[in-house]
Amino acid sequence: MPSQIRRPAGVVPTAILLLGALYCLLPVSWVLVAATKSKGELFSTSTFAPGTGLLSNLSDLFAYRDGVFWLWMLNTLLYAGGGALLSTAVSAVSGYALAKYRFPGRNLIFNLLIGGILVPAVVLAIPQYLLFSRIGLADTYWSVLLPQILHPYSIYLARVYATAAVPDALLEAGRIDGAGHWLLLRRVALPLMLPGMVTIFLFQFVAIWNNFLLPFIMLGDDQRFPLTVGLYTLLAAGANQPSLYNLILTGTLLSVVPLIALFLTMQRHWRTDLAGGAVKS
Repeated sequence: MPSQIRRPAGVVPTAILLLGALYCLLPVSWVLVAATKSKGELFSTSTFAPGTGLLSNLSDLFAYRDGVFWLWMLNTLLYAGGGALLSTAVSAVSGYALAKYRFPGRNLIFNLLIGGILVPAVVLAIPQYLLFSRIGLADTYWSVLLPQILHPYSIYLARVYATAAVPDALLEAGRIDGAGHWLLLRRVALPLMLPGMVTIFLFQFVAIWNNFLLPFIMLGDDQRFPLTVGLYTLLAAGANQPSLYNLILTGTLLSVVPLIALFLTMQRHWRTDLAGGAVKS
């Protein structure tokens, strides 16, 4: 009888989660279906009725301006992959230092990082552009990569994870055995922090992949555009050329595929590392 009483209460959270999943998946489903429609089918058929123009859309997209879509894709992989790797490395080292070392100004630095989390990226975009323009790095790959490396929230996550995952006794034992700071970081701290680093990498990769404002402000040469800005230029041109809408939808669909592949690939390592850490603890 008590289980029958509790059962309706458990249905409500499940229903809310299903509604949230539907809300998130519905636009993706529409893009998936719309990308299969030809120019004539896009505005003349039912919303979720599959079309017959996927292959022609792909061919037109890859041929557009001599394959500039692939260049945008490579640029995005450079920005997201390189920026996420560098940000993860900087965040892991910084978080470990803030968690395990005592030095003057440590609390002040941490408080400044917490304050940096509260500052929207929109507020920093224009000052960053003026700074990079002053030193001659505006409209370069570095103008998009460098601002992504130092990420306060990632450093905060790394500090929290290092505090919980790296025992002080283990570090002290390493020091007694003669290990230096670099060896302790490389052989002890970083392996224990690996699940947290995977989390930071995923967060940063997705954030940089979807970032629009920073590259839109920093870059003027469309040969350096990421997918977000490149597809925006297609959308702007589509106001006068409706035939480009098929390319926009197809490009949007393809831009989601690497993110899905990344999560499916790294989820296995993420869950394995978390399970391993739970067993060790």
